[in-house]
Amino acid sequence: MSRYRPPATPRTALITPEGYRVLADELDHLWRVRRPEVTRAVSEAAAMGDRSENAEYIYGKKMLREIDSRVRFLRKRIESLKVVDTRPTDPSRIYFGAWIEVEEADSGAILALRIVGPDETDAVRGWISIDAPMARALLKKAVDDEVVVERPAGRGVFYVLSVSYVPPV
Repeated sequence: MSRYRPPATPRTALITPEGYRVLADELDHLWRVRRPEVTRAVSEAAAMGDRSENAEYIYGKKMLREIDSRVRFLRKRIESLKVVDTRPTDPSRIYFGAWIEVEEADSGAILALRIVGPDETDAVRGWISIDAPMARALLKKAVDDEVVVERPAGRGVFYVLSVSYVPPV
């Protein structure tokens, strides 16, 4: 059996200023706070003697590998991101960074969504990736437009109720 994995589909390299700040803060915390703490703990555990049966040493080395892996990922990802901090020329249409309210045609349920980059999606807050089928269907739509989305559960029909580039209160 092969261990081949097909390449992952490239993610859109867009991010909001808030999302960029979160990633940069995480990188800074890992590099300046967390890594030195774990390094100190590993050094103390190594000084205790036999490393082959020293659980603190083994666990600490594992933590260092995980931190280093995340730091490498964040550095490469942050370097490739484009921060979108300008409003579109036509704020009545849906583009990246928009807060949107849509109504589902079948149930009448109202969804509050925001289109963000793939690194900052949050289902609880209603932040969906620009790569998601729902976001792709919403792009360039305006208030009162009908949006048809192909979902695993079947076709969904939505109506755009509002579009804003200012955070809701």
